[in-house]
Amino acid sequence: MKKMKKLLAFALALTMAVGMSACGSSSKATEAPAAEGADQNQAASFTTVAEGELHMATNAAFPPYEMVSDDGGFEGIDVEIAEAIAAKLGLELVVDDMDFSSVIVAVQQGKADIAMAGLTVTEERKENVDFTESYATGIQVVIVPEDSDIASIDDLEGKQIGCQEGTTGYIYCSDIPENGGYGEENVTAYTNGANAVQALLTGKVDCVVIDSEPAKQYVAQNEGLKILETEFTVEDYAIGVGKDNPELLDAVNSALKELIDDGSVQKIVDSYINTNE
Repeated sequence: MKKMKKLLAFALALTMAVGMSACGSSSKATEAPAAEGADQNQAASFTTVAEGELHMATNAAFPPYEMVSDDGGFEGIDVEIAEAIAAKLGLELVVDDMDFSSVIVAVQQGKADIAMAGLTVTEERKENVDFTESYATGIQVVIVPEDSDIASIDDLEGKQIGCQEGTTGYIYCSDIPENGGYGEENVTAYTNGANAVQALLTGKVDCVVIDSEPAKQYVAQNEGLKILETEFTVEDYAIGVGKDNPELLDAVNSALKELIDDGSVQKIVDSYINTNE
């Protein structure tokens, strides 16, 4: 009986310790593996929204970075990089598909661990999330009909421009002319790039400003469209992590750096993008 009381007391103390460590949060602490070659004792703990999982907020309508596969799952450059990061952290990747304008909000509200959706680093976004180092370069381009009188970005003034909502393309284009934009009245936002291109095909807009890789795929899938040779802007893609989770940021950044250094990231990019085009 005395032995049973000791066991019950130990179990109660253990339960209280676990309860205190999780107090005020539904997330779970995970031991992050140390970087390759580092002292294993230096591994830091981080929290994720669900134990054993890394939730990635994305908009799976942005090929070849993220898209829905034929079997209803998810694939793309960002998805494969995130899977590799999750594996290094001993986690299982879970892709949460949503509108692009919601990916940062999902991380801010603790509904997702990382925002990864061809996400460009901007000063405004830095106010809401912290970013890892860049893993890819994004180029904004302009899609127009083949018979368009728009020959370069210098011809966009006064035209009706289509963009995906929440993207830097929309932010830049809808800004006031004094800041290099064309004014909100000349820009229409669509929930995804495919809808913007459809609007272009039906004559609702004169052009679409979007990232170059999705642009190539949309043009290949729709006759009568072309991409202007003049680039609209060049940007860096990175992963967004909540400002209240610096330990996770460090763990993701460390894993990402290893994947960049060993060539894994470039191999993934090359499997989707023909750099010889």
